[in-house]
Amino acid sequence: MTVTAMLPAGVVASAVVSASSANLGPGFDSIGLALSLCDEVVVETTDSGLRVLVEGEGADSLPRGPEHLVVRAVRRGLQVAGVDAPGLVVRCRNAIPHSRGLGSSAAAVVGGLAAANGLVAQTDSAPLTDAQLVQLASEFEGHPDNAAAAVLGGAVVSWVDRAGAVPAYSAVPLRLHPRIRLFCAIPEMRSLTAETRVLLPAHVSHDDASFNVSRAALLVVALTERPDLLLVATEDLLHQPQRASAMPASAEYLRLLRRHNVAAALSGAGPSLIALSTGAQLPWQAVEYGAANGFTVTEMTAGDAVRWGPGVTVAR
Repeated sequence: MTVTAMLPAGVVASAVVSASSANLGPGFDSIGLALSLCDEVVVETTDSGLRVLVEGEGADSLPRGPEHLVVRAVRRGLQVAGVDAPGLVVRCRNAIPHSRGLGSSAAAVVGGLAAANGLVAQTDSAPLTDAQLVQLASEFEGHPDNAAAAVLGGAVVSWVDRAGAVPAYSAVPLRLHPRIRLFCAIPEMRSLTAETRVLLPAHVSHDDASFNVSRAALLVVALTERPDLLLVATEDLLHQPQRASAMPASAEYLRLLRRHNVAAALSGAGPSLIALSTGAQLPWQAVEYGAANGFTVTEMTAGDAVRWGPGVTVAR
């Protein structure tokens, strides 16, 4: 895209973006839920060069160059908007655990794109729309569930149209039922989505596909109108059983929660778990298992849509 605006040095923008839980059982690569755990990105233009500063999660391991995911997303957002900057300082304040199935990579991409929007808004160019943010972030991710939840907040249903040369990603929000409470169990161990996807079969049976289609459809009803149906609506045959061998503690925790009638699922590809409940707390057996097996169990609320603007925002 042709550059129509060059940013001077000293322009500051920021974004606050939520973690997310994808799939929620049967909604593989399509249903997502933003969570009230946030990363913050602050970007400042300079005369030249690139400086990347990271606090919190990933401070000791993330790259500090142009390959950093937030930097790539900022650059991509500016490019699509027709804006450029000769240099950048990118500050990342990370609270979302990495490689736990909580959408940290989607948050990095959406945060970078949204921070770019905050820069673009200080020019005569038009900022990216939510639909564009979903599309661009999903192109980075390869699937729209986490990305759409991070952009739109709350619960979302997303889909992809592969008819064109470039997949077209879309999403719509759901109004989460007010009685639903969210509990997240985050283990110390890590797991990469790319490593657990190879455990999934290339083909599934008609019966298993039909089972998951029915549960995914029911999940939309349960999330919005009938939380009493959450336990059956979060059943899955297409990815959770196949991933169990790679994360035995998470698989056992999932079985324990469901035995006690808690609608629980792997969060994304795991190893974290998400529990959706109308009760005030989890059963004591679940709390004890989590403590004994290195899980931090935290009650959360649904996360907000990504927030961006000029200057420095305050993380929620």
